[in-house]
Amino acid sequence: MLEVKGIGVFYGEVQVLWEISLKVGEGEIVSIVGSNAAGKTTTLNTISGILRPTSGEIFFEGIRLDRETPDRIVERGLVQIPEGRRLFPEMTVLENLEIGTYPQRARGKRDQTLKKILDLFPILSDRKKQLASSLSGGQQQMLAIGRGLMAQPRLLMLDEPSLGLAPLIVKKTFEIIKDIRSQGTTILLVEQNVMHSLQIADRGYVLENGRIVLENTGKALLEDKNLKKAYLGN
Repeated sequence: MLEVKGIGVFYGEVQVLWEISLKVGEGEIVSIVGSNAAGKTTTLNTISGILRPTSGEIFFEGIRLDRETPDRIVERGLVQIPEGRRLFPEMTVLENLEIGTYPQRARGKRDQTLKKILDLFPILSDRKKQLASSLSGGQQQMLAIGRGLMAQPRLLMLDEPSLGLAPLIVKKTFEIIKDIRSQGTTILLVEQNVMHSLQIADRGYVLENGRIVLENTGKALLEDKNLKKAYLGN
C-alpha cells in the first residue's frame, strides 16, 4: 500500500535521514520505533509531503507521492495525526472534528463519519460544545485521532500518540489503534513507547540516527537481544 524507497532528507545543509526504505501492506499495523531525535517524525513528515526528500521515492497505492503537495496526499487517503495533537484550542470539540472533513473525498460522508467517531469516543459526544483546550490530555488525543479519521483515511499515520499520557490512558490509546485497524484502516505508527507499539504491530522498523537498523515482525523485534538492551532495559 505504501512503499518508501531509499529516501534521504536534509534540514538545510544537515542530512537527517539516510536511505530510509519501508513498506506498509493494506490492513497492517506497522510501527517505527526509536529514541528521541532518531528521525521518526521527519520520516512521517516526508511521507506526508511536508518535507521533500533529496533522494529516493515514495509510492502510495502505486502512485508516486514525493512530488505531490500535502493536500493532494491527504485527498488520496493518507492522513497524519501530528505529534502533540495540534488541535485548535479555542474551537469546540465538534468544530475540530468538522475541520477533519476538509478533503473533498470526506465531505459527502461528514454526518455518517461523525456518528462513527462519536460512537468510538463517547466522551467526545458528551463534550461536543466544550473548547478543545478544556479537555484532559487523553481526551485531546481522542479528539486528534477522531479529527484524523474524519478525513476518511485509507492509511492513518500516528506520531507519538502516547506522548504525555498517564499509563492507563496509554493502554487505552493502543487499544483504540487496534480497533481502528479492525474497522479497515491501515496504520503506520511512530512511537518512543517500544513495548506497547511493537506488541500491537504486525511488523516494525527500528530507527537510529536517521537510519533503519532493524526490521522484523513486532514479536521478533521484542525478542531481539540488542533491542531489549537498548530500549527495554533488559
